[in-house]
Amino acid sequence: MKKIIASAGLAAVGAASLHGAYAPGLSPQEKSKPWTISATVRGFYDDNPTASVEADKQPSWGLEISPSLAVNLALDQTLIGFNYTYDMRYYEARPRHEADHSHLVGLNINHAITDRYKLEVSDNFHYAQEAELEGIVSNPTGTLRHELSYAHNTGRVAFNAELTPILAVVAAYQNDYWDFEQRGDGSLSALLDRIEHLGSITARWQAMPSTVGLLSYEYGLIDHISNESLDSRNALAPGFFVVDPGTRDARSHYVSVGAEQTFTSQLTGKARIGAQFTEYPNALATQDDSVVSPYADASASWTYNPGSYLQLGIKHQRNQTDVGIGGAGSTPVQDQESTGVYGVVNHRIAPNLTGSLLGQVQHSSFRGGGFEGKVDILGAVGVNFAYQVNAFVTAEAGYNYDRLDSDVTGRSFTRNRIYFGLRASY
Repeated sequence: MKKIIASAGLAAVGAASLHGAYAPGLSPQEKSKPWTISATVRGFYDDNPTASVEADKQPSWGLEISPSLAVNLALDQTLIGFNYTYDMRYYEARPRHEADHSHLVGLNINHAITDRYKLEVSDNFHYAQEAELEGIVSNPTGTLRHELSYAHNTGRVAFNAELTPILAVVAAYQNDYWDFEQRGDGSLSALLDRIEHLGSITARWQAMPSTVGLLSYEYGLIDHISNESLDSRNALAPGFFVVDPGTRDARSHYVSVGAEQTFTSQLTGKARIGAQFTEYPNALATQDDSVVSPYADASASWTYNPGSYLQLGIKHQRNQTDVGIGGAGSTPVQDQESTGVYGVVNHRIAPNLTGSLLGQVQHSSFRGGGFEGKVDILGAVGVNFAYQVNAFVTAEAGYNYDRLDSDVTGRSFTRNRIYFGLRASY
């Protein structure tokens, strides 16, 4: 997988001219040449790498090394992008398996069929061997909990059609595949191995020069694929505590209206509000087989000075959870209903010095099983300072604090991390 780009392909990339080529979303540096290499080297201290309860904390100093490669081939009507990132984190306090490794591979293809019709195809594969899991509602790229390996692949296809000067339609399909290495009854594999499908169609109406109206429909399927029991007691008495992970399968209809607004050249906002209608086709006889819940996704961005901006957002929807059975004789937890609020401030303190502050809070309520109505509250704060030494090298230091307060026994934790190092890009 590390050698997907062949030498002949690199030669073709080097020969291609970016002048007048189709290159949406590329930075000035990416437009200046067809490839970018970068690397990060950091020292860090983590007082709770496994996100464990207070009594089980195992603090450690460590070293992180993360090289990456990005290649962009810009043709007359097509942009092909490839990126690969490797990350290694070494923990000096671990008695064994001192290093965690992760690989992230991405492929993106943007094709302008005509000026009015565009096609986007992307696929991202992530294999991680680390103390974290993906999937925070308020920050979909964020991470949380567990020192166990997993693979996650996301594929997406989107077609954008400008039907008239004021009316456009975007049709998309996304597929997510999750595979956790931990096996056995009650394991993460039993709880979270799944395939997700999400199809959507959105009408975009240019109501005013600075206002776009949105009308969206989405249909989502979640199918759990493990053959193991959700109940860990089945390992001790095989056949007596079989709980099929398929009881957590879900079918959801999302209907929403919204708008995108450009208030000024520095201030923009967007919002979608609606409802999520969820059915559980394999629910047990003692469980409700459907639920209706609100759906909301809103954010705003304000660039108040060159290099300085403020972003705020809120999101509400249902999500999967790594909690399965709430106790002896209880039915499985089906999912969570979560509200996440997040914000980030990035401020240019001096021409070469930038500071950023990120914060988020997520409230999640369990549905089903012995934990019906119990709550997780997740909070995260991060502070970062970056000093640009020259055009290629940046020195950075930062601090992250994570906290989970849960009504579920043995789940709450706090985590403090500091880091310092260099980032280079060419």
